[in-house]
Amino acid sequence: MDKKSVPAPSEEEIDWGGSGAGGSKNLQKDKTLLKNVHTGLPNPPSGAIKCSLIKGDYLYFHYGCDGQDDRGWGCGYRTVQTLSSWICHNCSPPKNHCRPVPSLPEIQQALVTMGDKTDSFSGSREWIGTFECSLVLDHFYDVPCKVVHVRGGGAELEHVAVAELHQHFEKHNSPVMMGGDRDNSSKGVLGVWTGDKGSYLLVLDPHYYGCDLDRTELQRRGWVAWKRVSSLDQSSFYNLCLPQTARLLNVF
Repeated sequence: MDKKSVPAPSEEEIDWGGSGAGGSKNLQKDKTLLKNVHTGLPNPPSGAIKCSLIKGDYLYFHYGCDGQDDRGWGCGYRTVQTLSSWICHNCSPPKNHCRPVPSLPEIQQALVTMGDKTDSFSGSREWIGTFECSLVLDHFYDVPCKVVHVRGGGAELEHVAVAELHQHFEKHNSPVMMGGDRDNSSKGVLGVWTGDKGSYLLVLDPHYYGCDLDRTELQRRGWVAWKRVSSLDQSSFYNLCLPQTARLLNVF
């Protein structure tokens, strides 16, 4: 859902930052990232009762996209970077200051500086989740987040999570980070579809690693896809990190 009537470019060069915590060591300055990779994706195979989607532009961050091999531990960081890119594209910068998307080392150092992690966290391969996402977005962009805990089970996911997501996308427009305990793979959520055959989430998966793919191929391989809520791990709890961006939104 681009905020302009004309199609947005599918790729964008990005300023990787890297000014702190040794961030420049693993970054490829000429790297381009795909933008709005869900565009053109077919709707779920059920009649829509209600559909709520993000608005505005974002970049798709995934394993290894900056030259750092973070397979097995970096999915939370990549989702945070995707959410950060949306804030950079669509929100008025607080205090006339807008910084680039933080690198993985910068995210780690910020959590140490805030006192959430010990010094040994910097340079480690420790995971981060939705709570750390909320801290990072507040630290770098002055964007507070609402963290919602959803207990495992179909009823909780179908009702609590879906209702929260509809409300979020309608008011705040921004992507969401989702993670759990048994299902501890970080996900970006770009939309929610309530249909006559159940609900679906529009999931952006940061776990892709490999050569550059175009938007069509990413969709074909399922790296961005509508996923049935009932297909999620019913024995896992889930947390949602919902950036509260309404006060900072540019006009769509």
